[in-house]
Amino acid sequence: MLAIKRVRPGVPEYWVLPGGGVEADDESLEATLHREVWEEIAGRAEITSLLHTLDSDDEQQFFYLARIGTWNFDARSGPEFNRDDRGEYLLEEVPLTTAGLDAIDLKPEKIADEIRKALLADRLKSVSGDL
Repeated sequence: MLAIKRVRPGVPEYWVLPGGGVEADDESLEATLHREVWEEIAGRAEITSLLHTLDSDDEQQFFYLARIGTWNFDARSGPEFNRDDRGEYLLEEVPLTTAGLDAIDLKPEKIADEIRKALLADRLKSVSGDL
């Protein structure tokens, strides 16, 4: 599982999954995912399925399962990487196992819980496969 480790002054380190907000010229949620994966890790996503939707009072977040066979973190181009006040973004490969998830502080916690449930129900084979 590709996760971005966030290191920010005064904040305990945590991890997030590649992704971000929908922009006005994004044609669909899937187009948003493709754009964000390219901006954040210079990778190409092969979308497998929607894993989970998180709803809160102010936003809705969609978490997709996808294979990303190649990436080049040095070629990332997202606007957040040009801001010194955003801290560090470090790409890490985390084992797609419950032990791998337990070893990091993946945010939001709810998606970490959903990934654990999917692992326990053996629903992630189509993503992890032979990668």
